[in-house]
Amino acid sequence: MWHVSYGIFLPLLLKVLSVQIDFKSLESRHYVHSLCRNLTVKSQSGPGQPWCHVQGSVDTKPFFQYDSDSNKVIPLGFLGKEINDTKAWTELIQTVGQAGRELRMLLPVIKLDKKGTRGPPSLQVRLCCQCEAEQCSGASLLFSLNGRTALLHDTMNITWTVIDPGATGLKEEWESNQELAEYFRKISVGDCSYWLREFLEHWENMLLPEPTGN
Repeated sequence: MWHVSYGIFLPLLLKVLSVQIDFKSLESRHYVHSLCRNLTVKSQSGPGQPWCHVQGSVDTKPFFQYDSDSNKVIPLGFLGKEINDTKAWTELIQTVGQAGRELRMLLPVIKLDKKGTRGPPSLQVRLCCQCEAEQCSGASLLFSLNGRTALLHDTMNITWTVIDPGATGLKEEWESNQELAEYFRKISVGDCSYWLREFLEHWENMLLPEPTGN
């Protein structure tokens, strides 16, 4: 009759489980992850209607929203609640209002086709970065005018794709304003990839199984 001593095998079992968890964590780092901020900016707004609205997401899952009317950032979901007291969160949030103000100043140079256009123009910008194996693998700004896709700017390779001719004025203004271009390149490439890596650390910790008492 064989008698198994669980006391002998328990440390080995715990070590195997630890290796599996570490492997899962390492495996997730090699996926392509993304951090995006969707900004909507208007030149004019009515009472109770913010001129700037922002929503942030990690891997398409929203984790914060902001509007200029309340001037408050609201954490969303488990990730938002987990990271809203971190340094990376504070740094990210500090850029939200400034980015909105910078984009609002571009509205006067936008020339829209007046046919079918009503009211003041609105600018939507999707600012995203991607990380793979803890390295930034892509960063871009996607511009839409009144909800219509107009311009794509690859901030890593400094290339442009003009989709709507009405966006040429915006592109020219962007290229002539070196300070503006450098600011958005910084927050979409270097800063964005750093924030994403920091947030993913918390995300992975949230996914680890909780210890159970014996």
